[in-house]
Amino acid sequence: MHGRPRKQPSLKEDNASIEKAAKLRSLQSLVLHNHQNKIYDKEALEVSSKLLELNPELYTAWNYRKLAVEHALLSEENSDTIRAILDEELKVVENALRRNFKSYGAWEHRKWVLRKEYSSVDQELRLLDQFQKADSRNFHAWNYRRFVAKLKNLPAEEELKYTTSMIESNFSNYSAWHNRSVILSHLLKENPQGLDSKHNVLKEEYDLVHQALFTDPDDQSGWFYHLWLLAQTAAPDAPSLISFWPAHGSDLVVSSNGSLPLILYFDQVVEGKAQAWMTYLKFPELGNNSSEVYTIEVSLGQVNGIISSSGSSLSLPLRFTFTTRVQSTPSEHSEGIVTMKMLSWKDEEFCRNEEVLQYFNPCILPSDLQRINKDCQQTTLKWKLETFTHEIALFRDLLLEMNWQLSCKLLKIGMLTLARLLLAHDALMLHNTTSVSQKANCKEILELLQDLMKLDPTHSRFYKDMLSIVLMEQMVSNRNSLEGYCWYYGTSTSSLTQNIICLRLNNLSLSRIGSFEHLLWVQMIDLRGNELRSIEGLEVLQRLTCLNLSHNNLISFTALAPLRLLSSLKVLDISHNEIGAHSIDTTRYLCSSLLSQSAGDGCNLDEYAINNVDIAKYWEAVLVFKGLQLTQLDVVGNAVSDDDKFSLLLVKILPKLKWLDGNAVY
Repeated sequence: MHGRPRKQPSLKEDNASIEKAAKLRSLQSLVLHNHQNKIYDKEALEVSSKLLELNPELYTAWNYRKLAVEHALLSEENSDTIRAILDEELKVVENALRRNFKSYGAWEHRKWVLRKEYSSVDQELRLLDQFQKADSRNFHAWNYRRFVAKLKNLPAEEELKYTTSMIESNFSNYSAWHNRSVILSHLLKENPQGLDSKHNVLKEEYDLVHQALFTDPDDQSGWFYHLWLLAQTAAPDAPSLISFWPAHGSDLVVSSNGSLPLILYFDQVVEGKAQAWMTYLKFPELGNNSSEVYTIEVSLGQVNGIISSSGSSLSLPLRFTFTTRVQSTPSEHSEGIVTMKMLSWKDEEFCRNEEVLQYFNPCILPSDLQRINKDCQQTTLKWKLETFTHEIALFRDLLLEMNWQLSCKLLKIGMLTLARLLLAHDALMLHNTTSVSQKANCKEILELLQDLMKLDPTHSRFYKDMLSIVLMEQMVSNRNSLEGYCWYYGTSTSSLTQNIICLRLNNLSLSRIGSFEHLLWVQMIDLRGNELRSIEGLEVLQRLTCLNLSHNNLISFTALAPLRLLSSLKVLDISHNEIGAHSIDTTRYLCSSLLSQSAGDGCNLDEYAINNVDIAKYWEAVLVFKGLQLTQLDVVGNAVSDDDKFSLLLVKILPKLKWLDGNAVY
């Protein structure tokens, strides 16, 4: 275990193991018999206690004892007798823990006994002291200590002092550091009287963790706590709106009886659900050759639900307006208009058109609102920037002093920490200043991540994902750089109407996409020729009509799950990926959606049954594509497309499909 070679057991040890196994089987049979027949006498309980002392991991035996105790308490009213029954349970647990003090079942049974409120909590603290002296890093004991502290209503400040003493005696006590983060999270959230400001509390924590890092830099405990401190420092005190669509002051055209997405993008998850809120504005049906103009105002103040996980409300009120012109006859400027002709992604179909781009209006938060946000939080912003600047200087010096040949592991975690600090600093500057050139550390971040990919190839994919996110932020976070990737699509052979701008991020070796708050306006995006294995977060782009994901590393239809929420999507190219070539799909375990809406998981496969087609084989494709309004789809070049029957299924799932792999669908 943990790299230690297994020693061959001696003959005596083998015989002892065989004898123990026989005894366990005998005791287990007796306990199961008593459990099934509801036998709760003294002899039966002694059998279960012997079994649990030998093997504390038998949950059935613990559950049997709970039932036995409940049975005994039903007919007992004397408090002394009840206390004696429960004290006996505590003794059984203690004996089991001395056999294995990492037994989940034993610790949970002890909690169950204490919840009866007949036992001494002070005795529990004394017992914990014994166990934590034996193993100060036993996270089961620390977890139980938090339970007892809450039961006894111990002041959090006292428990914080206890963790300090445990950490100072051993900087490598990961469980003590974790317990400290739990206590501090509670204190900072509740902010009781007498507690210093968050700024002062975190400053003291940085001083403490610095002692650990510089005393024993090879130990990971302090590094993980420093990462937690970084997250606490970077986290905004209250949610803020950082992006929205439609843009303030925009003038849009919508077809009669059409709809328009309204998207609000916050700097953190709000209402415990999502970072992006979305709804659709529905417009009435008009008579022939008529139009109607609507001025829509969106106002956000102290709105119920716009609260952070810490309970803070929206940091400042916000109001924006836009105009919508509803026309009975579809206009070439209308939202989401698609014609019957096939769209081509060839380079010659795109061109630069400065006349069109001068009207380009991405939905980045207006500069006056950024200024208000900055003024409202000037003190906090100053403290955060000072903290990050100090930490960055500290870790730059630390890396310069390291001899990487002797401490390669230390060098890696030091470089990663510095990269995260630089990222947090730049993100803070980006969302709190009116300047668009505040990402002064971008070059250094990219160099650190590239060096980490070489130094630590085992985790190269993780570093590559971080690098891709940084590159995307660099490309799309301000208008000047964004315009370099915006091309005009609109030739006589196009399937879209004129004045469609395509965001072309093709052939950039991106393994992950992000910075969606800057892309809410996008209708057409070209991501071909990258290294994407997931499109997590893309569902926020509710205006998206055309999407090219060809020549990436997508391994299954489950990786395309965000598409289920894109009701405007008409054109999709997923050709030349690896869909169908892998038997195990790890993408289904990715993080939840950024969007507040959910597509649901219900799916009746029989509804799409076709003769001689094994519908169960393609259940993922059915789940992703059902409900989409695709008119054009390309899947050629994937292992799954080798089966001709799959094409028949796609036509069945997508009733509006007109083009499949470049061929007309009849």
